[in-house]
Amino acid sequence: METPAMLIEALVERAESYGKTTFELSKLKLLETTTIVVTSLIPRISVILMISLFIFVMTIGIALLLGELLGKAYYGFFIVAAFYLLAGIVLHFFLQNWIKKPISDLIIKQALQ
Repeated sequence: METPAMLIEALVERAESYGKTTFELSKLKLLETTTIVVTSLIPRISVILMISLFIFVMTIGIALLLGELLGKAYYGFFIVAAFYLLAGIVLHFFLQNWIKKPISDLIIKQALQ
């Protein structure tokens, strides 16, 4: 016959085992979620990087072309810089929600899968 002390000891051992198993399961779920989010973002980041590189090279070409048309190379770079300044101001004030919200939603959606 089992004594109450033995029953309590068995119960404590089961609770300890359950706690360890729950902790390990939580770690594995976190690892899976992190893997899903990172693997879905890496292709998108690489495409954005390639597009950014294309735009950078194209910008230099346009600046040189404008500079040649205006007679001084640096005039073209000033014009292109002014364009990017205006575009940055517009993005900051008007399109912040259009950029921030979709990216946040994408990360949350991937994390909750």
